[in-house]
Amino acid sequence: MDLAVAGSWTPPEHWTRFVVIDAHTGGEPFRLVVDGLPEIPGDSMGERRRYAQRHLDHIRRILMWEPRGHADMYGGFLGSPTTPGADLSVLFCHNDGFSTMCGHGVIALTKVVFDLGIMPSREGENRLEIDTPAGRVTAYGRVRAGSVEAVRFRNVASYVEELDARVEVPGLGEVRYDLAFGGAYYAYVDAERHGIDLSRVDTLIPAGRAIKRAVSMQRRIDHPTDPDLGFLYGVVFVGPPRDRSHHSRHVCVFADGEVDRSPTGTAVSGRLAILYTRGSLGLGEAISVESITGSVFDGRIVDVATVGNEPAVVPEVAGAAHLVGRAELWVDPSDPLGTGFLLR
Repeated sequence: MDLAVAGSWTPPEHWTRFVVIDAHTGGEPFRLVVDGLPEIPGDSMGERRRYAQRHLDHIRRILMWEPRGHADMYGGFLGSPTTPGADLSVLFCHNDGFSTMCGHGVIALTKVVFDLGIMPSREGENRLEIDTPAGRVTAYGRVRAGSVEAVRFRNVASYVEELDARVEVPGLGEVRYDLAFGGAYYAYVDAERHGIDLSRVDTLIPAGRAIKRAVSMQRRIDHPTDPDLGFLYGVVFVGPPRDRSHHSRHVCVFADGEVDRSPTGTAVSGRLAILYTRGSLGLGEAISVESITGSVFDGRIVDVATVGNEPAVVPEVAGAAHLVGRAELWVDPSDPLGTGFLLR
């Protein structure tokens, strides 16, 4: 038996091949595609996202779905920048499509590009300008002994659409929620008020799906400046933290019943806008938010802004990511399940 041959074996030329770097942020997976993608045309990230939705969805399914991924997989397509001064761009993807922005993805992306030398770095803090479909995001990776130990990022301006909205949800009755934007729109629901256990994934997923469906059917969501951003991405269940030194806990159910293992960076951004609007958090003040796995993101408001005519805040979110591995993924054209499937 010669196991060494496995490391040098190459698939036939007619097979499709992708090289990916896998990482996680607070337990939430992030699969960054570094080779095998076709050129994605577009002068803006909105144009590139629309192109990917129309022409590259089969690649998303291959990389996110089984047998290479799973129902809770998350990833990103690395690309060239679209705005002056940016370093790179990323299109985020998941089990149901292409995201507009992703906080845990920005943290993991920063870790990957600096640790692997895709972008040069030095000891101390390193700045990374990232183009996303929601806008420009600035990340700072703190490097120690050649590795990124923590990342903070300044997100797009975030704002509240409505506080204390109400919706009738089959099986749950009347649900009260806050609607806010943090790079994507979320409905924030008090878990205790509605008898939802933040440790029970089997009940969180159907509840999140039902609330998202009800809110989406009840109301139209219009982003003040970009029509492509006007849709409800997920539901954030909010509850008390396990650690009393932290502010609260988030469990986000997004896309098609996907559960975020991290506190969700874009949801933390929207939550900061909610707390600021309610008068319970001020400029420069910070909170620590737990996730379902116990991982923590720190969030603070660094400035105020406007989104269209809406008052907004500029949030900064901090967390840590870890590398998991590097893989070469293949698609055998004769494989009837090779293009991806999901059981959930």
